[in-house]
Amino acid sequence: MPGSPDLGQTRAVSSPTVLEAVRGDITAERVDAIVNAANSTLLGGGGVDDAIHAAAGPRLLEECRRLRNTSHRDGLAVGDAVATGAGRLPCRWVVHTVGPNRNRGQTDPALLASCFTRSLQVADELGARSVALPAVGAGAYGWDAEDAAVVAVASVVEQVTRTGTPGLVRFVLFSDTLLAAFRAALDARDRPR
Repeated sequence: MPGSPDLGQTRAVSSPTVLEAVRGDITAERVDAIVNAANSTLLGGGGVDDAIHAAAGPRLLEECRRLRNTSHRDGLAVGDAVATGAGRLPCRWVVHTVGPNRNRGQTDPALLASCFTRSLQVADELGARSVALPAVGAGAYGWDAEDAAVVAVASVVEQVTRTGTPGLVRFVLFSDTLLAAFRAALDARDRPR
């Protein structure tokens, strides 16, 4: 399946789902859905959120405003997820999730795990067969790369083992440090216990 160039890719299979970790630009991913590390306002922010909104164009912000005016008047809760169209992005949908902000005392790994689980549940409800995920929480929200990777991989493996979908989950990471952490988490998952 097309997507990011191979910039340090690792593959692990959690039958029947393929898990990958690549270094790349999530806005260039040619998958059914990408996940946005959003803030609770859903109206754009920094980091991955800013990059996705900039690449998607104004239609994404319009859809997010519509959500804020209807089903999410108080914003999106930490650990939850909601979908919109993708605007000018090469994917079909953007699944927005709000990670816990460690810098503000939100240190419960279950909240971080919920971001990945809920994102995959929402993607599954849409019928997405391939999903690209960022390292939710590992940027401005202060989660250590290794901790974020272990939580992300464990929650994704648990979800895809339960549902068998999607067929491809690709972690798209913006730094070598994050790529190494996600590779280690995927490799550890594959080692015999």
